[in-house]
Amino acid sequence: MTNTPETGTEPVTTPVVRRVSPWNIANVLTVLRLVVVPFFVACMLVDGTGWRYAALVVFLLASLTDQLDGWLARRYGLITDFGKIADPIADKALIGAALVTLSAAGELPWWVTCTILGREVGVTALRVAVIRHGVIPASYGGKVKTVLQIAAIALYILPGVPQSLRWGLIGLALAVTVVTGLDYVIRAMRLRKVAEKARGG
Repeated sequence: MTNTPETGTEPVTTPVVRRVSPWNIANVLTVLRLVVVPFFVACMLVDGTGWRYAALVVFLLASLTDQLDGWLARRYGLITDFGKIADPIADKALIGAALVTLSAAGELPWWVTCTILGREVGVTALRVAVIRHGVIPASYGGKVKTVLQIAAIALYILPGVPQSLRWGLIGLALAVTVVTGLDYVIRAMRLRKVAEKARGG
């Protein structure tokens, strides 16, 4: 029975749950980032400086949407389950496609590509493995890692960049990639211990 002003109490109201459509602007940008990956790869595989510049523009614009869709989702409350799954997939697809095509062209050693992609797959698997204990939030180091990877890959895509500059930045990106990967392992172990202790395990 709903209380009325006649009883001297405030009416009981049911809170309205706001449902966010998965087809919002943030998720659309995420999907577009996935869609342009094949076009980016095609630009990388075609010979010619012009195509390299086209690949660079596509890569940078797609990387920009990664920052934009995250900001939009947080700013306007557009966070959805679809976005939580699709966004990291789109990020890894773009970075992975760039690294693999550069290595396939003989411009970037395969061990660098395998180390970076191995870290990304490992961290993703680790987060899934401990999700029953809690969520491991993205760290500041992880954001720095992403920026360094994007900058280093851009230098490799751009024609005429001195190899020493490329190696310096990819080396820094690789170091941060490995360190942040180890940080995720440590945080996952701590999260598991805290969860087990809370359950009395």
